[in-house]
Amino acid sequence: MKIKTAVIALLFAGLTFAQENITYRQPSAEILQLADYQRAPGVIMNSKKNWMVFTYRNTYKSLDELNQPEMKLAGLRVNPVTNIASTVTYITNLKVRRLKDKAETQIKGLPANPKIAYISFAPNEQKLAFTNTTSRGVELWVVDLATATAKKISSDNLNANVGTPYVWMKDSQSLLAKKIPANRIDLIDPTKEVPAGPTVSTADGKVSQNRTYQDLLKNPQDEQNFDTLATSELVKITLDGNESSYKGVAIYTGMSLSPDGNFVMLTTIKRPYSYIVPLSRFPMTSTVYDLNGNLVKTVNEVPLTEIMPKGFSSVRTGKRSMSWRDDEPATLVYAEALDGGDQSKTVEFRDEVFLWQAPFNAEPKSFFKTKQRFNNIEWSNADFAVINDSWYDTRNTKSYLINFKDNTHRIIDDRNYQDVYTDPGSFSQTKNQFGRTVIDTKSNKAYLVGEGFTKAGQFPFIDEIDVNTLTKKRIYTSKIKNSKENIIDIIDVKKGEVLVVEQSAGRYPNYFIRNIKNGKATALTTFANPFESIKDVYKEVIKYKRNDGVELSGTLYLPAGFDRKNPKEKLPLLIWAYPAEYKDKNTAGQNTQNPNDFTFPSYGSFIYWVTKGYAVLDDAAFPIIGEGKTEPNDTFIPQLVANGKAAIDAVDQLGYIDRSKVAVGGHSYGAFMTANLLTHSNDYACGIARSGAYNRTLTPFGFQSEQRNYWDVPEVYNTMSPFMNADKMKTPMLLIHGEADNNPGTFTLQTERYFQALKNLGAPVRMVLLPLESHGYAARESILHVLWEQDQFLKKCFKK
Repeated sequence: MKIKTAVIALLFAGLTFAQENITYRQPSAEILQLADYQRAPGVIMNSKKNWMVFTYRNTYKSLDELNQPEMKLAGLRVNPVTNIASTVTYITNLKVRRLKDKAETQIKGLPANPKIAYISFAPNEQKLAFTNTTSRGVELWVVDLATATAKKISSDNLNANVGTPYVWMKDSQSLLAKKIPANRIDLIDPTKEVPAGPTVSTADGKVSQNRTYQDLLKNPQDEQNFDTLATSELVKITLDGNESSYKGVAIYTGMSLSPDGNFVMLTTIKRPYSYIVPLSRFPMTSTVYDLNGNLVKTVNEVPLTEIMPKGFSSVRTGKRSMSWRDDEPATLVYAEALDGGDQSKTVEFRDEVFLWQAPFNAEPKSFFKTKQRFNNIEWSNADFAVINDSWYDTRNTKSYLINFKDNTHRIIDDRNYQDVYTDPGSFSQTKNQFGRTVIDTKSNKAYLVGEGFTKAGQFPFIDEIDVNTLTKKRIYTSKIKNSKENIIDIIDVKKGEVLVVEQSAGRYPNYFIRNIKNGKATALTTFANPFESIKDVYKEVIKYKRNDGVELSGTLYLPAGFDRKNPKEKLPLLIWAYPAEYKDKNTAGQNTQNPNDFTFPSYGSFIYWVTKGYAVLDDAAFPIIGEGKTEPNDTFIPQLVANGKAAIDAVDQLGYIDRSKVAVGGHSYGAFMTANLLTHSNDYACGIARSGAYNRTLTPFGFQSEQRNYWDVPEVYNTMSPFMNADKMKTPMLLIHGEADNNPGTFTLQTERYFQALKNLGAPVRMVLLPLESHGYAARESILHVLWEQDQFLKKCFKK
């Protein structure tokens, strides 16, 4: 049954307590023109940068797409009919182009009304695989790039309920795919099943700290349905569609081939399951097989992980982050905690990294010990690797260059990872002889590509680093006037060719090949600006200070034609923001906004309303700082209020606004921010809070960046909860929430209960619940209605 109306509960100033059932509405013409646009295609490129794949999709989903069968099990949301995640956004068309050609080519032979997902290049990069979802299931297709022709190679019986349903084999002539078992049993309808007994959970007295997850298993019927939907058998499928069995039925969550292609590591889930954590923490076994499916070695056994030490730098015990080493034929690499996974313990080293060479008859060899929590290893096409570790409480990250020739290591980066001004960038990468992505090294030189944020603005760069001496030389700094250039990749360092995306406030982002030696640029794409109606709005990144000296910033938009020197009228101001936690004032005050970023209005901001005569401060900085042993949330409310006041003061001092007409808004944690600002400050005429959490006692084991639980700091949880302070909230507020929110902690119940509290306490508030929508809104009808609601609400607030 298709949903025809939005479900709306209404309470607003001057109106009685009531339910208001209305059909979906559309916003005013100025906003609709911007919101109802045709999305430009996405671009995927192969590693050699000689093929471009253009992916086309609809700007929004439809309610009909959202109103398909869905089951929510173990953290998954899947369509039990088609056996693919119900949250997938499908691609509707594919085109390809050789980089040297002038125009793209339509791929021939695509399925009728395609619903494309899971695109990947073959190892030899001459083919492209993708899935197509029919009314009955998931098919596997392959595109020959040279002829731009697509061909179906499987029936619609693949199982994509637990992620990507296939992986390319090394020969690029076949794929390993997850197929629905022939003897799959029927799903249980919980509404018709008579329970055999109660649902019982027990605790063994061990302390743990688990977040508030959604979509968990709840009873034995859910467990059986999870088994049914997640179980697959593995088959090999050749490019001509021939199919042969590889492994029998199991719940496969991971499939990866060794770099030489001779081994396959499969990760499977097994019982017992859990009703308090999602499938990522269910018991798992990783096993390596040869190409014929013969057992080589069981390499990892992970038990059910319901018990975890407190803290963001705590981890489970045992082997973790297991993967293939990229620069050897068949060697596994993994880390193990040396502190029992408990960040509260004092130890010299936190993690030890091991190497384990196939066929795994010998014991794993210790490779490196990290002072902090292991993050990852970047291998290279030379005799070195880079290991990265980090520690949340200090926000510190370190990078170590490991020299294989003499087994020495040196620290090449040691900084606060929130300090964007000192970010050294990321290593330029290439494909090695195994087709694996590694750090690109030529004559002992590697290259770092950085975003280039500085106090003076953003200047993306390329640094050359000598891996022997660690000396750096800057070989390129982007300083294109009135434009922003994102460096995507280095194509040929000798020729000076790099792939970039160039944009400006009114110029849509497009791909170019830039020669950094002579400055010339060749356009690869010419995507048009779909938002011409706002190309003449005024845009500026403004900088200002909080009352304690912390530097802040935000992007200010003013209506086209607004006289900034002699304003004839003062404008209402709309502020859209999202709080962020920091450990020191210097990093909190750093600016990452660029006035030359393309102005892309979306329902996730207030930018639309610059067309309606409002001033808009978008992405206003709302840092919450806790230096030393002080946690940011210890002073959350006063810092929040100070951030907002500083933003209003800054725009007011420019002479543009009527500070009695200021609205604030945000989504998720930004909604939580909005409710707190309206509760604890008189600086706002109204606010819009979307898909937020308002009662922190309902997320008692941590939320956002808060590691402590409710019983550690009940005063923090209570003070920060707008629900606990609902009697203080008297400012008009619009609450919006998706009825099917899937985000941990932001249950739709959070908004419903907060609305009920505000309503009974006499606050002027309106609640809108969007049918079928999750944490982020997807359907065209929903998004346009949200814009209409916000437009009507702001008109009433400011009596425009």
